[in-house]
Amino acid sequence: MHRMMNPLLRVVLIAVALLAAAVARAQDEDAMFLVAHPAFQDLDYRQTVLIAAKAPTGGHVGVILNRPTRRSLGSLFPQHEPSKKVIDPVYYGGPFSRGALVALLRADDNPGEGSVPIMSHLFLAFRASTIDRIIETTPNDARYFVGYVGWRPGELKSEIERGLWTVLDADVDTVFRKDVEGLWEEMLQQSRRIRAGLEPGYAAAFAGDFSKVILPPR
Repeated sequence: MHRMMNPLLRVVLIAVALLAAAVARAQDEDAMFLVAHPAFQDLDYRQTVLIAAKAPTGGHVGVILNRPTRRSLGSLFPQHEPSKKVIDPVYYGGPFSRGALVALLRADDNPGEGSVPIMSHLFLAFRASTIDRIIETTPNDARYFVGYVGWRPGELKSEIERGLWTVLDADVDTVFRKDVEGLWEEMLQQSRRIRAGLEPGYAAAFAGDFSKVILPPR
């Protein structure tokens, strides 16, 4: 007869498998959602959901999806008439270049210079002339952010290994959903359901293990 696997060993193996899959995602070309761990208390990232993808530099780039501000684009640029056509509020994208505006655009083709492909039909535009053209031609096909998040090569992989982020598949509809209140909680529950589906009865033990980790800010 085969001896049953020790429950603790099984939990460890599940944790290793999940972590390996997450780290692999950080090394491939696909965009990913990053869900902040509940113990991640850094004010910039507490209870956040990010979209991130490979950058041309070899690192990663992304924005925070669930931090809308109370400002409209028109109020930030009152002399720019096309900005007043943008319906959604401006979002806080992250602590990098807080004074800069970036645009996350849903489009079939790259909008122009200074743009990074995030996933199919999704681009992150950094250059002012490209963003101006987006605002003037398709203002509501984009979401606008002040600031963004950047990682040096290997940095995001290290953060995932330390348990700061849970990695989920990205999709464009979630990126542009109107109501982002509760998005972090929903994503956190989704990640727990995935763990439970992989190994019923062991998800709580796995999550509890990580809840004891003290996570330093980036």
